[in-house]
Amino acid sequence: MKSHYRVVVIGGGVVGTSVLYHLAKLGWSDVCLIERSVLTAGSSWHAAGGFHALNADPNIAALQSYTIDLLSEVEEESGQSVGMHMTGGMTLAGTPDRWEWLQSAYRVFQSIGIEDVHLITAEEAGELCPIMSTHGILGGMWAEREGYVDTTGTVHAYAGAARKHGAEVVEHNRVLELNQTAEGWEVVTEKGTIRCEHVVNAAGLWAKQVGRMAGVELPVSPLAHHYLLTETIPEVAALDKEMPLVVDLEGFTYMRQDQKGMLLGIYEINHQHWMMDGAPWNYGIELLQEDPDRIENELTLGFERYPVLQTAGVRNWVNGAFTFSPDGNPLVGPVRGKRGYWCACAVMAGFLQGGGVGKSLAEWMIHGEPEADVFGMDVARYGDYAQNKQYIKETTGQFYTRRFVMTYPNEQLPAGRPLRMSPAHSDMSAAGARWGASYGLELPLYFAPSEDFEETPTLKRSNAFPIIAGECRAVREAAGLIDISGFSRFEVTGAGAERWLDHLVASRLPKPGRARLAPMLSETGKLKGDLTIMNWGDGTWWIMGSYYLREWHMRWFEDHKADDVAVRDLSDTVLGFGVMGPRSLDVLHRVTDGPIDELPFMGCGTFDIGLIRARVGRLSVSGERGYEIHCAASEHIALRKTLLEAGADLGLREVGFGALLSLRLEKSFGIWSAEFTQGYTPGQTGMDRWIDWDKGDFVGRDAALAERDGGGPGQIVVTLEVDAEDADSSGFEPVWKDGRRVGFVTSGGYGHTVGKSLAMAMIDRDSAAEGTELTTHIVGSERAARVIPPSPYDPEGRAMRGV
Repeated sequence: MKSHYRVVVIGGGVVGTSVLYHLAKLGWSDVCLIERSVLTAGSSWHAAGGFHALNADPNIAALQSYTIDLLSEVEEESGQSVGMHMTGGMTLAGTPDRWEWLQSAYRVFQSIGIEDVHLITAEEAGELCPIMSTHGILGGMWAEREGYVDTTGTVHAYAGAARKHGAEVVEHNRVLELNQTAEGWEVVTEKGTIRCEHVVNAAGLWAKQVGRMAGVELPVSPLAHHYLLTETIPEVAALDKEMPLVVDLEGFTYMRQDQKGMLLGIYEINHQHWMMDGAPWNYGIELLQEDPDRIENELTLGFERYPVLQTAGVRNWVNGAFTFSPDGNPLVGPVRGKRGYWCACAVMAGFLQGGGVGKSLAEWMIHGEPEADVFGMDVARYGDYAQNKQYIKETTGQFYTRRFVMTYPNEQLPAGRPLRMSPAHSDMSAAGARWGASYGLELPLYFAPSEDFEETPTLKRSNAFPIIAGECRAVREAAGLIDISGFSRFEVTGAGAERWLDHLVASRLPKPGRARLAPMLSETGKLKGDLTIMNWGDGTWWIMGSYYLREWHMRWFEDHKADDVAVRDLSDTVLGFGVMGPRSLDVLHRVTDGPIDELPFMGCGTFDIGLIRARVGRLSVSGERGYEIHCAASEHIALRKTLLEAGADLGLREVGFGALLSLRLEKSFGIWSAEFTQGYTPGQTGMDRWIDWDKGDFVGRDAALAERDGGGPGQIVVTLEVDAEDADSSGFEPVWKDGRRVGFVTSGGYGHTVGKSLAMAMIDRDSAAEGTELTTHIVGSERAARVIPPSPYDPEGRAMRGV
């Protein structure tokens, strides 16, 4: 062990060794892994080792596919067997909704280019796994590249391959403390102190403690997980080939062959946390006491699905702990305010996701950003609110319990809620508001007509469909009032504020009293934000964006900070309401004597709204004339009351974000995490029309110019009209032309004003011409679609501009 390395990776499980391997392979060979005991001494040694295709986030599913490809390469490089059993695998559906969901998931895999997946009947499932009862099975999805590995062998293969690229592994050496220095980090270990530029927390069950060493409270917790191993089963021994990996979603079990017997794993409803503050330092290659009574119901279902278990002997129980984040995805990336401190933890499916995590983190550290869009596992998707222990307990437990439970797109889950509520939350609830959550904040989805109304969870149009239609109609015909607390607001001040902003964003900056849409790019020309810049004319600027990107954007701002600029997150202290619709100006006339008529489209200024001194911007994503009114949090209740009273006889109606998403689709307005992501460029998304090519240097300028001057991107976002019936596109459905996949849906829904099912899609340029006939799959069913001109409602924008 040396006294200095470029990177120290803490943790010798599958994730830590994968990070080490990828760093060394990409050229950073001056790296060292520190393990408190021996490699695998944590969750890795007792993991079931299965790998499969399915993931709710298509970007993470693609990284899982990368991991599967990587395993054989690492085996070859290291000379260490990973014990690969490529058995194939199937996911079973036992209810009509689940079967529709699997059919939809199958199409998503096609969208992301995973071709070795297809749907199977119950009879085919029985033929593929002869010991299985197909009672109650409606169908399944088969994936060729599923199976399992030897967990210990895989970890040693990653480590061995890393060593061959120059990396070092030090076992039996616990990290005692971490100290940030001007150059990076001081890592104090039992065998001495190491100085390094970067530290990676890949500590698994000990990630909580290693985070606290750096002053970081990570939203992660271990939970106990059971599986059992049988003795030899004659029916299994008699098979002429190895059984496939089987996931029985309705039974809460997964199964694979183990020697001549079986492994049956369970995601029980009655979950159990373990050592929420981190595992004891002397814990390692041990197991927890099995608790069959706690998993009795799930065991019964498993024994019914596989009747041979009823006479088989149990060779061993495995009850071990794995770490989970609130949504079950990993926590990866740099931690804001802790330069050189990186996370690679909460990877509950390490042998499935470890390769993708290692690749993405190594690219991030070396090149400044990962190749893939990994926001779904970015540690910055959570803020300070997620440090709360009760929040962590509720949300991680909910994820574990629902691991195999179907969640509908319109279903709102209760864990960790309500947490953040705008001051008018109670009044809006009394008015019928039904809530969703974003970054811990409750957002109104729609306003129900009665106290006893409950939305039915569904993959198709729900019973809230006519309610949202009515809200859309109110906005188009009169006026709608919406709580806009769910947007981020950053205040930028200081002598260098204008210069800093001009370099940070790709657009021209707005003049005093004006607002402007502003794409923000990475150095490689990919999007880092679809922002609105507001110049209040007094030396103060606002950046407005997506509320759930607050930590992500603040990390970016701080990474590019200047000494003469101050950036402050106002999102908890400045809230507001939006008024939108043809009568919105009439509403405001009644509550202000200021020159509100003179405020131009994309203008901003300070006005008295009733008793409130408010910041007002004339902009709206609804496609109608609209005003965003910003006030102090303490004035939020009064602002709502003032506006509702003023518009009571003008048709003003409270609306939610369900209506706003429909209205914006009718204008072909993209949103983040759908049309705009850090995986796309401005040329792909149409954001290039906001770039000021002549203003001089800005972040990402060279890459954006190269895209523009190189003939443009191969795919672009277009608007589709879809011949849907009782369901609409939601995202990642494949788009076909003459049987050839030419793109995928980025988002979709129903346009209540135009009376059409609409979608936005990323399409090959040669299939993007208006009028091109296409098809897509909605909840698994093929539907005709066609490219239509953008903005099917009011394409000239006359309503929005008030002309």
